[in-house]
Amino acid sequence: MKQTKIYKLADLTAAQISQIAKHLTQGAVAVLATDTVYGLGTGAFCEASIARICALKQRPLTQPMQVLVPSVEGAKKLAVLEGPSRRLAEKYWPGALTLILPPTSAGEKLLRGAAGLGLRVPAYEPLTRILQQMSGPLACTSANVHGQPVITAETFLEKQFSGQVDYILTAGTLSPVASSVVDFTVCPPQLLRAAKITKIELARTSGILFSEKL
Repeated sequence: MKQTKIYKLADLTAAQISQIAKHLTQGAVAVLATDTVYGLGTGAFCEASIARICALKQRPLTQPMQVLVPSVEGAKKLAVLEGPSRRLAEKYWPGALTLILPPTSAGEKLLRGAAGLGLRVPAYEPLTRILQQMSGPLACTSANVHGQPVITAETFLEKQFSGQVDYILTAGTLSPVASSVVDFTVCPPQLLRAAKITKIELARTSGILFSEKL
């Protein structure tokens, strides 16, 4: 059984942040708090570790994972942000908005059969500090068995994941907040989910009327 290191995310020292960021980049798997729910994450270019996460979740390898980056500038390295999508990113990132975007040449390696990359800049400063130290983006998905409710309570994490992941990074009980999702790989762009950021707000900021696939 793997030895799992457990830390409170907000209490990490600079040295611990640097070490965890390095290990995640190299393929360590962590359960970690985000600004929405608890997630399972690893370096986005680490295929074996992504397969490990999919096995833990009992989900298909072909199902894309969200990619977390620390800033809009970080997103621009992986995907094409222009016009309406750029306006949304600059307005609502960091925050609960996922944009599915055409990749740049650097981002093509992360597609895994999908048409675009689902990118987000999380609004949780302790997690951002880790993302800033990583030598690449973080692939992340909710920390739950595929099709089951998401995990928001810290008390379930150790019982479910101790011995199966490298790190558990906690932040107490989270208030679940779904991100709004907009797909810019189709024309016209589609609103896949309206959540914390409403359809009206998204339309006002982007300057376009979204078709919906809700």
